[in-house]
Parts: sequence; structure tokens; C-alpha cells
Amino acid sequence: MNDNRTGGALLVAGCVAGLITMSLHPVALHDGVLPSPPALATLALVDRAVHGMALTGVVMVFLGGMALTRQLADQNRRALAALVVFGFATVAILIAGAMSGFVGADILSRMVEGDPKLESRRMMLDYTFRINQAFAAMYTVGTCVAIFLWSLEMVRARRLSQPLAWYGLVVSPVIVLALFSGNLPLNVHGMGLVVLAQSIWFISAGCLLMRSVDVEDHRNTFGVAGGNERLKAEAS
Repeated sequence: MNDNRTGGALLVAGCVAGLITMSLHPVALHDGVLPSPPALATLALVDRAVHGMALTGVVMVFLGGMALTRQLADQNRRALAALVVFGFATVAILIAGAMSGFVGADILSRMVEGDPKLESRRMMLDYTFRINQAFAAMYTVGTCVAIFLWSLEMVRARRLSQPLAWYGLVVSPVIVLALFSGNLPLNVHGMGLVVLAQSIWFISAGCLLMRSVDVEDHRNTFGVAGGNERLKAEAS
């Protein structure tokens, strides 16, 4: 398979993993009441499994984003800037997922009624949640900026899909404004909405990428050298 087909397939598969994760994501404990130890162990196991799937999916989407950038890149570096921002967002969500899915799950599995360290563990669990929320917000803003820049390049270069590009140009600022205004809490439901809205864009881009013709200049991954060669050719 060429780079576009592989990258498009990674975008689709990574987003599907994210959607499955959000559908299976455990919810917070109700009223602070602890389940039985076996139920807590099961909850921690599910938490680790779904977050492991999510982190794998995020890496797959980033690899797909590299193929998308290669397809869209030109000498203006807008698509490359989108990939760089998305890379920082990927790191943020890896930290958020690790805190919630592994650190938090480990603390949760050790919480037993009557344990003298129970309140301390509750405080630690709350602390990991707040770290998770901070990095989840960084991821949300970063991915919105990346999608906006990729969409802007689609419009400018008239590549892949104009309706998809305009969807990205509209939905990304809406998500950021909703987050900054306090109308988008990044709990399971709020983050699920973000993942769904962005997955529509990524899955559509992945499907279009799989059907598109691969760029010819394999020596130039992100269009920089190719752009310089085109400028020299035009000057001559």
C-alpha cells in the first residue's frame, strides 16, 4: 500500500479506537461510595484496558496525520505547523490517559473501606483527575488548532474535500469557545462529544486520503524540498 492508503487507514482505525474507548469509559464513583474490592479490581482493569486502547489509537492518528500533512504540505508550511501542534496535543493526551487510566486505576484498586490511608488515596485520586483535566484541555485545544490549519490548507490548495475543510473550520473554533466559556466540561460525556466531532473530520479525511493519489516526490516528506524545487522551476 502507498503512504496515503496506510495513513488514511491509520486515521480511521485510530479514531475507531477512540470512539470505542469513550463508549466503554468508566464513570466516576457515585456519591463517593466505594464498590466491593472485586468490583473495584474489575473497574481498574477496564480502566487500564480502555485507556491503553485510547493511547494506541492516538499514536495511530498521529502517524496518519503525518501522511495527511505530506499530502497537503507546501512551501507555506501551514500543514507542517498543524502536524507540530498535533504532536504536542498527542503528548498531552498521552499524559492525561496515563494519569487517568494507569495512575488513577492503581490508586482506585487500593481503596478499601476502613483503610487508614483511604482519605489520602481520595486526595491523590482527585489530584490525578485534575492533572488529567489540564492535559485533556491542552489536547482539545491543540487538536482543534491542528484541524483548523489542515482545513485551511485544504481550502487554499483545493485538495481532498471542501465540505470537510469547512466543517473543520467551523467545528474547531466552536469547540474551543465552548471549552473556554465553561460550557464544555471535559468529563466522560464532554470529552466524548469532542472525540466524536473530531473523529468525523479525521475519519472522513482518512477515507479521502485512501482514495487520493500519492504525492510523487518521495524524497520530500513534508513538501519543503518540493516547494523549493517548484520555485526554482518557475524562476527559470
